This record gives sequence, structure tokens and C-alpha cells, in this order.
Amino acid sequence: MRILVIGGTGLIGAHVVDVLGERGHAVTTVARSARPGVDHVLDVETASIAQLRPLLAGHDGVVYAARTDEQRPLRKPIHPAFRRDMVDPVVRLFTAAREEGLTRGVVMGSYYTYFDRLHPQWRLGERHTYIRCRVEQAREGRAAAGPELPVAVLELPFVFGRAGDRLPNWAPPLDGWARSRAPLAVPAGGTAATTARNVAEVAADALERASGEDIPVADENLTWHDMIARIADAVGRGRRVGRLPAFAVRAAMGCGGVLQALGRKESGINPAHFAELMLAPLFVEPVSGRPLDTALRETFADRPAA
Repeated sequence: MRILVIGGTGLIGAHVVDVLGERGHAVTTVARSARPGVDHVLDVETASIAQLRPLLAGHDGVVYAARTDEQRPLRKPIHPAFRRDMVDPVVRLFTAAREEGLTRGVVMGSYYTYFDRLHPQWRLGERHTYIRCRVEQAREGRAAAGPELPVAVLELPFVFGRAGDRLPNWAPPLDGWARSRAPLAVPAGGTAATTARNVAEVAADALERASGEDIPVADENLTWHDMIARIADAVGRGRRVGRLPAFAVRAAMGCGGVLQALGRKESGINPAHFAELMLAPLFVEPVSGRPLDTALRETFADRPAA
């Protein structure tokens, strides 16, 4: 196969490129800025269908691995801005891909859509603009692709790993906290986790099968206690991890929501409702059982001390 990878130099995209190459597939990369390994420089968030079609021509499939910052606060209302960043580019991409006759696609999504299906009573799409737009991204991207171009959506949790200087966007603050002398304390609850390499393997499998499924990806389910303790061990500052009471988490997140409201701002994950997600076990079943240890060390061990 010949595959176009959007975001091919990012953390996940770079691993997708490597895995596809190892399996004998030809890969073309697209990124916003020129750097080694980039075949085409294009801002896909603003590119038109007419600009995308020449890039897609001659390919069998496409992977959308561009990243969105769900935490950045924006002026209200934020839904139009999030649609512009997350939904509209995917619709244009798969419209162009369908017009060029591609037969398979993959979108790197979020495990929040998995929980939105699993727990509709949580009203995640109603409460969090980022999750609403992830749902819209999958639905509208598939509608644009049509039945001849199945699109798999990989629902990703915390992703550990490194690709050159590319790290998960949440890693630096956790790294600094783990290396500091500050006490470590976390709420109940936890998260599923995986590695960039394993995400790439799942993406390659989905492309080879021309899958159109929602695919939750998880290698281990970690309590917040276990996750922070392992990060502290990885940076050489292993120590006791305490427990934050639920009322303190709710109070802190509630204050964050009030401050945003006073500034007439919102973020994709609404802090007023984020405490309930932090306190929940955001676990995916089944897990692959592949170990996280190597990717965890890659994410944290070589970073300079704060």
C-alpha cells in the first residue's frame, strides 16, 4: 500500500511512518513545517479540498494524526473554533480522499468518545466541547468518506513514548512535578494507557484490514497513584504518593471553572465537570497487556532536571 500520513513527524505520526515502512508499505508525510522526514509542507487545518487532492492522488490510504490542544482556554463560544480545528479539516480531507479513490483511512481520536458511548449518562459531549467535537469529527469524517472509504477511529488514552524530540504534550508538567521536592498526591480514579509504538501497530493493522471501526486502544489500566509513582521512579525521584480527597479535587476544578467564566473563556475540557472524570476509573477493556515500561522511561528518564 501507499499511505499518506498527516502529522507524520509528530509523536504518533512518526511511529506510524516507521511501522508502515517496516511492513513494506510506501509512506508519504505531510506536516505544517519543514523538517527532516517531511515530504510535503502544508497546514492541513486550513488546506482546501483542491489543495489536498494532489497530495492524496495515487495513495491507497490516509492517516490523520494531527494534534489538538483541548486544554487551551479561548473566548466564548469555543465550539466554532474547535470545529474549525478538529472537524472541518477531517471533513475536507476525507472528501478529497474519496474523490481521489482512496480505499482506507485512520483518524487518531480520543478515548473520551469510547466513554461517551459506554456511559451516555455522563453527558460528556454536552459538557465538554472537545469531546463533542471528537464525536462530530468521527461522524462527519466518515460521512464525507462514504461507504467506499472505511475510516477507523483509534480512541487513544494517555500515550507514552518519544519520537526524536517529540513527547506527549502532558509529559513536561508531570516530569517537572515528579522531579521537584513537592509532595505527590493524586485523586482516586485512573486512566488507560498505551504507547506510541503500539498505537502505530494498531493503525497499520486497521489500514491493512481496511477497517471502519471505532477501536479503543489500551495496553494497561493504571490508577493515578500507580501512574505517578511509576513516573517518579522513572525520573529517579521515587517516593510516597498520597491521596487527594474528592472534595478537594472538586473544589479546585470548580474554582478553575469560575475563573474561566469570569474571564468569559472556556476550554475544550470544562474544568467545572473535569473533577468527575479525574475521580472516575477511565479504564478500557480489554487491554492488550503489552508493557509500558520502556516507553515510560523514554518519556521521562532523559529529561533534564527542573
